[in-house]
Amino acid sequence: MKGISILLITVTLLAGIAGCGDGGGGVEYDLTITSTEGGEVTSPGEGTSSYDEETEVSLVATAEEEYYFVKWTGDVDTVDDADAIETTITMSDNYSIAANFVPDGAEPVWDWHDLDAIRDNLGASYLLMNDLDSATAGYIELAGTTANDGKGWQPIGMWDELAEQFFHGIFDGQGYEICDLFINRPDEVTGGLFGCVVVGGVIEHLGVVNADVTGGTGVGSLVGINGGTVSSSYATAVINGNYAVGGLVGLISGHDAAAEYGLPEYFGNGTVSKSYSTCSVSGNTFIGGLVGLNGGPVSNCYATGSVSGNSSVGGLVGENGSGTVSNSYSTGSVTGNLSVGGLVSNDNGIVTNSFWDTETSGQTTSDGGTGKTTTEMQDITTFSGATWDIIAVASPDIRNTSYIWNIVDDVTYPFLSWEPVS
Repeated sequence: MKGISILLITVTLLAGIAGCGDGGGGVEYDLTITSTEGGEVTSPGEGTSSYDEETEVSLVATAEEEYYFVKWTGDVDTVDDADAIETTITMSDNYSIAANFVPDGAEPVWDWHDLDAIRDNLGASYLLMNDLDSATAGYIELAGTTANDGKGWQPIGMWDELAEQFFHGIFDGQGYEICDLFINRPDEVTGGLFGCVVVGGVIEHLGVVNADVTGGTGVGSLVGINGGTVSSSYATAVINGNYAVGGLVGLISGHDAAAEYGLPEYFGNGTVSKSYSTCSVSGNTFIGGLVGLNGGPVSNCYATGSVSGNSSVGGLVGENGSGTVSNSYSTGSVTGNLSVGGLVSNDNGIVTNSFWDTETSGQTTSDGGTGKTTTEMQDITTFSGATWDIIAVASPDIRNTSYIWNIVDDVTYPFLSWEPVS
């Protein structure tokens, strides 16, 4: 009987020990591994795996041809070297990490310091790797309200008479946002994240959110004066300026506009496409919800913010100098004293297949475009009848990216199919 009792106690203790942790192996944690375009994690592979506590897991990233590895991001506190293509991570919690790759020749932008360094090489190619905001390294000293003696951010490619001071590289936002940008330079030419963009310069796939921008001439949240290419970008901001002020871009140059307004010839023909602004914009002359003064093509764009100024004030474009506006619209309230229009104030260029909301804008006339009621602006036939590349979807959360424009018929205004879902 005594032997049986001892045996039972022993079995009970062993069962209790086996019941601790998971399968007798102690505490386990999950490691989730992903990678960006341009490579993969070959060890231990991508996906989610479980490991015992304090296990040291080998990490190996492999870049594809024409890409290179930059660093591991995510829960990297226990990664031995987050900048090394081969390293280890020690499991003491659930972790999620990513291997980051960029194309050969491109420079990654991780924080405000990296963004600021663009001005040292204005012709290079850059990739924004994550959102930047007031909590990101470098904000206080570079882009906050106390930066640069209260002037805030210094636009990349400031105005001067030297072509080499302007941005002519490529900046791909990859769908990320630059938030909380502050600029207070009321006496300066060009205000915006980028000051002057010239021939060869490209800004794409970027959002400027919650910005507060004050400038003098050529003022926009994204670009002050654009002689390059802006596409698939957007802005939500408060913009103030004097001359040529827009929600996204202050002035778009064209060959004729460059000569007329004294811009150097290398500004070329700037373009803005597949972009939008929800900014509140105010100023004196040439004030627009998207663009203040346009000398180039604006296509497949819209603006919804309020616009106010003294003269040449428009819901989408303040003045369409020698440019073109096509397949675009505006809905924001528009107020001014001289030359005020629902879509554009003065049209010396060409406006086609473009509309403004006569009810929400408070304007029944425009020097270009066609005025529509709110009901008509939310009716797909208004736009399909104007040969827009548009299709109806079931809800604002659904996207059909085979078309430039989507709309929830009789419910929403048109929206761009690439837009982030709110």
